[in-house]
Amino acid sequence: MNGLAAWWARLPRDARDSFFLLGVITAVIAPHADHLPWWSSALTTVVLAWRASLAWRQRPLPGRWWLAAVIAVYTGLTWLTFRTLIGREAGITLLVMLMALKTMELRARRDAFVVFFLGFFLVLTQFLYSQSLLMAVWSLASLWGLLAAVVLAQMPTGIPSIGIAARHAAGTTALGLPVMVLLFVLFPRIAPLWGVPTEAIGRTGLSNQLEFGAMNEIANDESIAMRLKFEGALPPPDQRYFRGPVLTRFDGKTWRAYDSRSSQSWLRGRDDLATAGPALRYEMTLEPLRISVLPLLEMSPGGVGSELNLTDLTVVRGPELQWLSPRPITERLRVATSAHTAWRAGERRNRLQLTTDLDLPAGLNPRTRAWAELLAGEARFATLGPGPRAEALAAALLEHIRSQDFTYTLTPGRYGETSPDVIDEFWLDRRLGFCEHFASAFVVVMRAMGVPARIVTGFQGWDAEPQDGYQVVRNANAHAWAEFWVEGRGWVRSDPTAAVAPNRVTQGLALRPQPGVLGQFNPTLWRAMRNGWETVNNRWQQLVLNYSRDNQFDLLKRLGFSQPDWTALGQALAGVILVLAVAGAAWIRWSSRPHDAWSRQRARIAALLTRAGVSIPAHESPAAWARALRRQHGQKAEPAAQWLEKLERSRYAPDASAPAWGEFRAAARMLQP
Repeated sequence: MNGLAAWWARLPRDARDSFFLLGVITAVIAPHADHLPWWSSALTTVVLAWRASLAWRQRPLPGRWWLAAVIAVYTGLTWLTFRTLIGREAGITLLVMLMALKTMELRARRDAFVVFFLGFFLVLTQFLYSQSLLMAVWSLASLWGLLAAVVLAQMPTGIPSIGIAARHAAGTTALGLPVMVLLFVLFPRIAPLWGVPTEAIGRTGLSNQLEFGAMNEIANDESIAMRLKFEGALPPPDQRYFRGPVLTRFDGKTWRAYDSRSSQSWLRGRDDLATAGPALRYEMTLEPLRISVLPLLEMSPGGVGSELNLTDLTVVRGPELQWLSPRPITERLRVATSAHTAWRAGERRNRLQLTTDLDLPAGLNPRTRAWAELLAGEARFATLGPGPRAEALAAALLEHIRSQDFTYTLTPGRYGETSPDVIDEFWLDRRLGFCEHFASAFVVVMRAMGVPARIVTGFQGWDAEPQDGYQVVRNANAHAWAEFWVEGRGWVRSDPTAAVAPNRVTQGLALRPQPGVLGQFNPTLWRAMRNGWETVNNRWQQLVLNYSRDNQFDLLKRLGFSQPDWTALGQALAGVILVLAVAGAAWIRWSSRPHDAWSRQRARIAALLTRAGVSIPAHESPAAWARALRRQHGQKAEPAAQWLEKLERSRYAPDASAPAWGEFRAAARMLQP
């Protein structure tokens, strides 16, 4: 450490300032690295390293032809990548390039200010990707570094030091924080501007299709998918299902949702819904899932075609009773809704509408289909009516899973490498899998026995311990289960995973990957640290990110506005801006006045002498002022001149006392015309 400090001290002052500025630029650009093309990050790194090398070797900056060539290459690659030079991704890519290249022509102060302004703008664009607490802290640190660089640019080289500039920048940042908080609280939330920032981290793996064996990837994702707070008692563990995409079409390896735009969509029909019992009311904060389905707790009320109006987003109830969004959910949502654990759906469906829920790819999985036909042909099912027969066949399948050596595991290996009959391989041979394998096989076998069935994906369960009063559902809680159709009852949920791994459903314990080094060393400490951070992050989301127009109106009501609306909000904001402007003007006036005792006394002396017709230069001493008085007024100025000489002796003599101010004031007033 001492060696590094000594090396830094030996650097020329301008080299140290250059390295500091390059470090700040790197901090500003770093959050964009995950969102820029790889070549952009590589070229930016090369340019910044080139600039650091020139500062280290004290070499001159490159000519403009070199810069023009780099700009041409960068712009061409941007066009080839995005097919445009306009838009968020292309625009930020070009801004990063301009900021890096501008460091190659820091020949004047105005060049430095261009870099600073680009840096401030890029700090702002970071929130287009993430509004997390870490991003806010990082942006604040980047802002501090940019302000310190601005202070350095205002001063001669080497004056002040980087440490002093950083302290000045910290003070300026601290002064600006209260203003920032006030404007945040009162600035109107006007759509669509307030809905622009999005998160890029939310990826649950859920989509309108499900490939056999692909869901194990999301089981490794411990990030939070949603948080819930219930008004009353929690639903029982076996009712904690969050309905997402419903998948009906199977090609032998991949399940897909039915295309509602198809000309044959009328064949699907629409599932009717009837709910019963008390409603479970809850509030949900949903992270950006990047899917076009809003996963709500089963079963939320509202028939097919019903609308749920959220902030800047309206979701519609789909034909399979899932909530469909017109676009992928790429921003955090807050939803207040309800659910019923007792429900019936799809009772009034005819056989024509159920044909797609019986369809199987021809020629695939022949052994499983033969096995299913043997089971369905057993005598115990022959005398049952259609409805009881379907339920009995489903119960027989679940009992088969429980009684045989099926294993619930995240590492079953790959299926379908030697044969396209993946269900045969799982159901009859290896019998290793997780929720997706069991749900897929269950639906295929049920269809082979003549019972309509389909797959539902979403989430199931949540953490055993709440955080800050919220139930936490993680991406690792993503789940797949089955529904089969019973005449007279409609669709019935059946989760074959519960037959092989009951804890997955009854306790919400999703499979977890092997913990990291810290988790293996002290899993309790690791969970406590993770939960602590997630609690802090949840407070940030609830208090800051979820601060909405309604919160603003509630604040106005507490401040005394009888009818809070946009007009009242504008009045409050205008009042705050007026108070800030007056306070700023008062601060500037006060800071321009002298604040030490000698400066204040000198200002009073100068005012009295000016009235007496004597101007005193700032660099002269009181003895010089006394000589000027004598020249101007002669013997009449002697009392005032002697007082000034006593003042000078009191400032420099060790034992002299300061003369009384009233004596000089009386003597000086005698000299005024």
